Amino acid sequence: MTDRLSFLSAPLARDAAVPLRVQVHSRILDGIRTGVLTPGSMIPTEAEIGRLLGVSRTVVREALMLLDEDGFIVSRRGVGRFVADAVPQAGLERLRPIEDLLSMPGSRLELERTQAELQQKTSTYIAEELAIPSGSAAWFVETVVRRDGQAIALTQEHLPAGVDLDDPAAGGTALAKLLARLGPAVGSGVVRFSAGLLGESRAAPLGADPGEPVLIVTQTARLNGRPVYLAKHMLRAGAGQLSVRQ
Repeated sequence: MTDRLSFLSAPLARDAAVPLRVQVHSRILDGIRTGVLTPGSMIPTEAEIGRLLGVSRTVVREALMLLDEDGFIVSRRGVGRFVADAVPQAGLERLRPIEDLLSMPGSRLELERTQAELQQKTSTYIAEELAIPSGSAAWFVETVVRRDGQAIALTQEHLPAGVDLDDPAAGGTALAKLLARLGPAVGSGVVRFSAGLLGESRAAPLGADPGEPVLIVTQTARLNGRPVYLAKHMLRAGAGQLSVRQ
């Protein structure tokens, strides 16, 4: 079995198309998936991982934050971070676009597209959620949601490269586009809720503090039984109540 320190210290690809935080996230997740980092075991500190991989603590902190909010690791205050005892499994339920969930009577909701690109390589986590080969191309669509001029949420959506979004840089969220075009064919998925922090990269489009606490809503959806959509919505305190029907 591969030694955990040797596994973590193997050089990163340094591929300009893949952000360092994504590469660090994929490395640690690969370690969890393959059993190099065993369930319940303590993982190295931010400083140790940064030294092993030759990256900054900020990069490592963002990668660990994502792994924590997705349930792959758990943090114990004053002790450290540990691999979760059980890897999270996806569940199924019908989804609604985030703009529908955040709209309020008498208020004006606006969507500001900040990114819309076909990324040539994607992370292990996104590839797993979309059931595509790791490192393959996928759509990335990022949107700031504003209510009455106030930025209340950041939405980051991922779809397989073969999905036709028409003009991904315009209109509503990618999920709204899929539902408008395909209707009930976009059927089942999962919604997960977790508490977390914005982090450096996600705070920038909102003009917010990276340490600001947010509610993280993770959505997935299927088309003809296959995963076709993954999104993370970072909801700020100003987003108000979120209603979920069961």
